[in-house]
Amino acid sequence: MHEESTAGPSARMHETTGENEAVLDLVLEYSRNRLTARDLPLDKSVSSADLRRLAPPAVTEDGIGAARAMAVFEHVLAPACITTDHPRYLSFIPSAPSKAAAAFDIVVSASALYGGSWLEGAGAVHAENEVLRWLAGEFGLPAGSGGVFVQGGTLGNLSALVAAREDAREAARGRGTAPGRWAVVCSAEAHSSIASAARVMDVDVVAVAPGEDGVLRGDAVRAALAEHGDRVFAVVATAGSTNFGIVDDLAGIAEVTTERGTWLHVDGAYGLAGRLSARRRDLFTGLEHADSVIVDPHKWLFAPFDACALVYRDPDRGRRAHTQHAEYLDTLTETKDWSPSDFAAHLTRRPRGLPTWFSLATYGVRAYREAIDAAIDLAAEVGRVIAGRPELSLVREPQLSVVVFERVGWSKADYDAWSARLLDEQLAFVTPSSHQGRPNARFAIVNPRTTIEDLTAILDTMA
Repeated sequence: MHEESTAGPSARMHETTGENEAVLDLVLEYSRNRLTARDLPLDKSVSSADLRRLAPPAVTEDGIGAARAMAVFEHVLAPACITTDHPRYLSFIPSAPSKAAAAFDIVVSASALYGGSWLEGAGAVHAENEVLRWLAGEFGLPAGSGGVFVQGGTLGNLSALVAAREDAREAARGRGTAPGRWAVVCSAEAHSSIASAARVMDVDVVAVAPGEDGVLRGDAVRAALAEHGDRVFAVVATAGSTNFGIVDDLAGIAEVTTERGTWLHVDGAYGLAGRLSARRRDLFTGLEHADSVIVDPHKWLFAPFDACALVYRDPDRGRRAHTQHAEYLDTLTETKDWSPSDFAAHLTRRPRGLPTWFSLATYGVRAYREAIDAAIDLAAEVGRVIAGRPELSLVREPQLSVVVFERVGWSKADYDAWSARLLDEQLAFVTPSSHQGRPNARFAIVNPRTTIEDLTAILDTMA
């Protein structure tokens, strides 16, 4: 046992003392219990008034102590958060981190690692780059492709589009021309982060209508490029839309962008993990021509929040757009070292790719392929169940692991009441969605622990 610190009170938080060993025991015990629990509750949100009543102020001049703080978290705050890795959390795009990935996230924090530069975090960056090279290979991108792990798909898309615009600016300067307004082309069903990135960049969005099946095709992109000309600096194709899990016609779009020399970015935040499955690999033909891609390991690659892998075909194009220059950074920017801060709109970063690296190293890629296959198979199976029930109607056949369906005769209010009842009864978390003004229900399946029995039990409540 370490003696209590005799240094001033300012060192109390940082020295290894009996008090801090007790803090560590509390945290590790809670973490172990959470990671080994076999039947976690879904839990649910509560009102701000209830939280103020149940959790009195903890941030005070003298604090309340680790034991009381942990008790407040365990018994008040945590139950007011929905459990995103629960097998019946089927809304939005769930998270289902592997046990190894979640456990190693603790190691990342405990190790005080900085992942912004090679100088400070070479070992961590090396491991992250191993994952990025593996992903690039799975996507058919050439040797030499690379990038960085960022916070999430919104930052990944923004960073890729900033690099694309910088590339287009350089080309325009070489031609001695410049458009009045830059524009990005994408599907009308593209993720909302594309419009968000465009607002931040102050550029226009040319939203192109996909086909009736939700797929954006090359001919539609060709028409948009012909209309908007050189002011289009990038085309964004979606590889697994959030609402339906639809993959755009990547091969057809790539043919058009290659002809015109336009940057092709593929937003695969959720669905690009499907490329690992032999069952759906053909859906992603053309991906190998992308100039940049993103995929979020915290979605369908079983990592904890938050992690998005951004991969460039030519990383130097990302580096030119994003390297920050300052006198205190000269020691970093004057070298050829691979510093992750050079490839996205960030500087400070934790090595958030390490839990993915550890999980892949622990279980092997085959386990990932099998888990992704299982989700695709389960989506197809529940789709058949839905098609066989007269009170239900599939909106579209599932391509990946998102299943969208309607309860015949229900209004938005009916879906809302049903969803609230499911959560109140702790049966499932399934929020209503909509398409073309019609309300619907939606299963987003990524958790390998979700079963057909779970899904049919939910469907039974709609009878």
